[in-house]
Amino acid sequence: MIRYFARHPTAANLLMLTLLLLGLVALPQIKRETFPEFSPAYIIASVVYPGASPQEVEESICMRMEDAVDGLANIVETRCEAVEGSASLILKLTHSDIVSRMLVDVQTQINAINDFPNEIESPIVRELDWNEPVVDVAINADTSWPQLKAYAEQLKRKLKLDYGVSLVAVSGFSDHQIRIELKEASLRQLGLSVGDVADRLARQNIKLPSGNIELGDKTLLLRFDEQKITPTALAQTVIGADSEGGMLRLGDIATLTDRFELDEQKILFDGQPSAILKVSKNKADDALRIKERVAQFVEDENQIAPTGVTLNMTNDLSSLLWDRLTMMVRNGWQGVTLVFATMWLFFTFRYSFWVAAGLPVAFLGSLFLMTGLGLSINIMSLVALLMAIGIMMDDAIVIAESIAAHLERGQPVTEAVTNGVKKVFPGVLSSYLTTVCIFGSLLFLQGEMGAVLKVVPQVLILVLTLSLVEAFLILPHHLSHSLKKQREQGRGAKGEKPDLAFKAWFLNKFEAFRQKQLVTAVEAVVRWRYLFLGSVIAMLFISFSLLAGGALKFVGFPELDGDIAEARVILPPGSSLAQTEKVVQQIVVAAEKLNQQWSAGKEGGQTLVEHITEQYNFNADADENGPHVATVRLDLLSAESRNTVIDDFIAAWRKEVGIIADPVSLVFKQPIMGPGGR
Repeated sequence: MIRYFARHPTAANLLMLTLLLLGLVALPQIKRETFPEFSPAYIIASVVYPGASPQEVEESICMRMEDAVDGLANIVETRCEAVEGSASLILKLTHSDIVSRMLVDVQTQINAINDFPNEIESPIVRELDWNEPVVDVAINADTSWPQLKAYAEQLKRKLKLDYGVSLVAVSGFSDHQIRIELKEASLRQLGLSVGDVADRLARQNIKLPSGNIELGDKTLLLRFDEQKITPTALAQTVIGADSEGGMLRLGDIATLTDRFELDEQKILFDGQPSAILKVSKNKADDALRIKERVAQFVEDENQIAPTGVTLNMTNDLSSLLWDRLTMMVRNGWQGVTLVFATMWLFFTFRYSFWVAAGLPVAFLGSLFLMTGLGLSINIMSLVALLMAIGIMMDDAIVIAESIAAHLERGQPVTEAVTNGVKKVFPGVLSSYLTTVCIFGSLLFLQGEMGAVLKVVPQVLILVLTLSLVEAFLILPHHLSHSLKKQREQGRGAKGEKPDLAFKAWFLNKFEAFRQKQLVTAVEAVVRWRYLFLGSVIAMLFISFSLLAGGALKFVGFPELDGDIAEARVILPPGSSLAQTEKVVQQIVVAAEKLNQQWSAGKEGGQTLVEHITEQYNFNADADENGPHVATVRLDLLSAESRNTVIDDFIAAWRKEVGIIADPVSLVFKQPIMGPGGR
């Protein structure tokens, strides 16, 4: 087959064009995400128990469900969350292949419970889907919190309907409520209780169908609609009659306030009240395409937004993927350029070009196969592609050098190409199989770590397989055609032009080095072979001892230099919101001071800290909520554009904050991505 492709005038070109075209067609379709899907399979069983307190839910629902599923196999972790009016049993499974069977088993076990309270609704058992956050949109507006929430909901609908972003949630608000504060003196004067007022409000604030009227050829649907959802409308509700016989309305005996349930549930963005649109992706979505749509949405809305309203993107977790993807493309082109330049020092221009051309051919062909197999472009697949660059270039160079050696022996071009490729075929194939065996073992890893790591051998094997196809079937034909054309143009016995002055000087120096220093070094190694072998073995044992002794640290997934830094605060339970705000303000002031110093000193005038977000009643490290927990998040200049290492900045930020009185926990870190990350 090697001889056939080397001699056939079009077969190799057709194969190359096919791989290139398939790759270009697949390029816009391949999914891009930060990490491959690694979340373990979860099943959630939900039960609604109207009016029950969390303690009643725990005793009546959670304990019974936990006992019911206790005997089921393939469950790693069982957790039940009891809140007012409902319970959620979350089961973590050993692997995702058994979800369908486990759904049936769990549903059967829960349906068999016969001592649930009669008031509960039917249990719902389903698979729990995990969505990956992509980016947030901060909405700042000079208005009240309820109006800000309404505007955020409006923008959420627009983002979903007009821009095709399916997973959007509004964050920064607790339950919306209208607080009615009754005047005690007025109630005593009228002889009313709080229950009386509540009952009259409920009877006059309804929205119900009232039947229909048949009118010959048509039917009229009747509906009673007297639902009031604003303080102004509720204030007009008639509660009774005053002493003079006039109507007494709710607004006469109460103060109505449009507000949210929790004062501590709020977000400040760059010091201003803000609503956050949290944009996520499901398993099938492309993170970078979603980011592009959100960016376009923000740009469009800022042009038409009312005065005082601004939209900004923040917490951009897709930037990490974009930076690494850009780095891979840049490194790939640098690799091709360096390979070409190195080959050109020893071979002709065309010869070097065709050797380097194998890289884009194999990469584009691999992208087509990745799309067909459901693989995505992510951090781990990019690692595999970068590893493949060096390995596949080694194979191409070995084949090219073997062909050149046969040409130097005076063989005809076609024979030199065929014989050169056949000579190194066993060695190159064995090298490929060795790599497959070593990395292929990662395919059998289980759990979250296995789900992430197995992407590396999958992509690496695909690329190396196509690189073999290119090296043995496409490359020989191009080298043969190039060498024949050069010889037909009368460029010497080997079809070469006279060397450039620099190239001739380099080759002379290299030949002198090979004949003198290199030969001398090899002879010394052979003469003292036992000493040399012993030294190598000693270095091997020293390497193992460094790892075993802890001098060489081991980290399964090292932290990537991202663009987000966080300070996570937990004060003693019972601390007021004002106390938490004081601590948060101290952290924010330290960040602003550090931003001024480092922007001028290390970033050459560029703003290092682009945005500061203060989020109360939230801490990813805490299993609790309340006014005593908060998070301060900084959006930094992109890692590709800044000079600052994020760990250095976080250490300086921690030092600048200084001592805070009585914190339970104050952690400065960048959000961790990947298995186990938060």
